[in-house]
Amino acid sequence: MTRVSRFILLATILVGASCSGRQATPAGCSKDTDCRNPRVCERSICVDPQAVGMTPTSAPDPTGAPSPSTSQTPVTGPPAFAMFGGDARHTGRRAGPAPSKKPKEVWQFKLGGAVAGSPTIGPDGTIYVTSHDGSLYAVDAAGKQKWKLATGDRVWSTPAVAEDGRIYIGSDDDHLYAISADGKVSWKLRLGACDPKGFGPESSRCDVDGGPTIGPDGTIYVGGDGIHAVWPDGTLRWKLATAEHVGSTPALAGDGTVYAGSQDDALYAVASDGVKKWEVRTGGDVDGAPAIAEDGTVYVGSDDKSLYAISPAGKVLWKTVTGAQVRGGAAIGSDGTIYFGSLDGALYALAPNGSVKWKVASADKIVAAPGIATNGTILVGAEDAHVYAVAPSGTLLWLLPMGGDIDTTPAIARDGTLYIAGDSGVLHAFR
Repeated sequence: MTRVSRFILLATILVGASCSGRQATPAGCSKDTDCRNPRVCERSICVDPQAVGMTPTSAPDPTGAPSPSTSQTPVTGPPAFAMFGGDARHTGRRAGPAPSKKPKEVWQFKLGGAVAGSPTIGPDGTIYVTSHDGSLYAVDAAGKQKWKLATGDRVWSTPAVAEDGRIYIGSDDDHLYAISADGKVSWKLRLGACDPKGFGPESSRCDVDGGPTIGPDGTIYVGGDGIHAVWPDGTLRWKLATAEHVGSTPALAGDGTVYAGSQDDALYAVASDGVKKWEVRTGGDVDGAPAIAEDGTVYVGSDDKSLYAISPAGKVLWKTVTGAQVRGGAAIGSDGTIYFGSLDGALYALAPNGSVKWKVASADKIVAAPGIATNGTILVGAEDAHVYAVAPSGTLLWLLPMGGDIDTTPAIARDGTLYIAGDSGVLHAFR
């Protein structure tokens, strides 16, 4: 049955239910929150997402393996190895030390388009990076391509890698992909019911560009037209619908609470069973990824030019105002210092009480989330086409010209090799 036929059938059922005196599913909606959960709003009608393509589907499998089926039984999987922000709390901590002096380029690898998702490193040292050409690339430590996998649209996400080497990415084709270490699609799941070929907010709100984040039991958390939790076998665990698009990479606290921002100006806290605990509204879109401190405090930026500190109970503890929107994630040092960038071009360091310890100015906007090396050096990219290395004291150590805007976080291998990519569409290795 085509999608159009499904909607005609659904509309007919709604009218028939109303005429027979039964309570009809609410119609005339304008957003998902107008509908009773788990129904979502599609073309002004509240519909069950399972009826419009949110059932898990397997990619074509040459072995003939069956498609995964919807399961209510908990499915565990391998825990995370690497992802956006370095861990599920998005503390920003990298795996190795940063060079004390300006490093030299070891190699570069040309990709098929600009890079908006940070590179990640797998258990065997393979570097994974996505591109706006719609592909995921696997590159070895010598700079040679191992394989390339194409999705149906642009990819903005940072690859998340599990301990068994499986890679997860989201795509603007509205799908979450699970990919084996040899570059084969294990499964893909369509999230949302937007028209992938359309334009404008009602189409792009289903883009899977917020995440993924892997939990300790292997559950994958990702944004799109809401906040989604997906079992490791590719079945939907739960979805919390939001009024607008979720481009914020979800963060996971130790108690299982999931935090993610939305373009409806709110930060959401969701319990491990998918029930909303609370929401905190800010004065603008919340696009950056939340970062969670050891005491459970959540740090998140907003388009209202502020970074917020929010308690696990949903109370705003403080906010620090900058000169422009805060669209990147924060990083948290071992001493509790919070590092983040602003579109005012500055890298900020805040004490846990919200007071500014220092700030370092770049020559243009900072959208990227900072990364913290094991030796304490803070690395951050800027739209002046440079990567900055800053000491915990706020002293600028060195900067690298990159040939294009850097809205991503450098990955650092255990041996100190830096992997950086950005708008120039080139993956660089420095040491």
